Amino acid sequence: MSFRLSQRDKDIIGFINQFRAVDRDSLIDLFFNQLKSPVNACDSVMVRLYRLGLIERTQQYSPTVYLPVDAKIKKNSQKILHFLSILDVYKQMCTYSTPKQVIVEDKPTGRKGGIEPDLFCIFKGSPFWIEIQRNQYSEQKIQEKINLYEEFFFSDEWKALHWQPEERAPIFPSVI
Repeated sequence: MSFRLSQRDKDIIGFINQFRAVDRDSLIDLFFNQLKSPVNACDSVMVRLYRLGLIERTQQYSPTVYLPVDAKIKKNSQKILHFLSILDVYKQMCTYSTPKQVIVEDKPTGRKGGIEPDLFCIFKGSPFWIEIQRNQYSEQKIQEKINLYEEFFFSDEWKALHWQPEERAPIFPSVI
């Protein structure tokens, strides 16, 4: 059986791969809102993509949450709620302006133990690293994260990151 994916299908799969966990209502907001019956349209597309084996889903949540096929996330993992929180921040930003060069769980140092912001993006022309905490952090844990960012700042490695503007001096992202 051969099938063709529409550009929207490809965009949805790419978006799920990028954000790692995406709930149905977010898909409706981002890909189906302009349609006459967005819920039905979304449901039928997502069932088709799931049956084709192009996405995974977990029905542990309501509405359904979709995951990448190769997700190394258990379908009942607390990590899903973390990824949904990252998506929520992204969607809130989109109400003002669509962020560019979005990277979920960025690893700018390329090594474990360095900074690992939950979200990197360029928003309204400025780079941001965003940390999202769903539970209470101790003062010490927060200070450890701050120290890692300061260490990275003083390393100057950030000046060579791929998203730096070529036409002007390198910019260290704002950390939120």
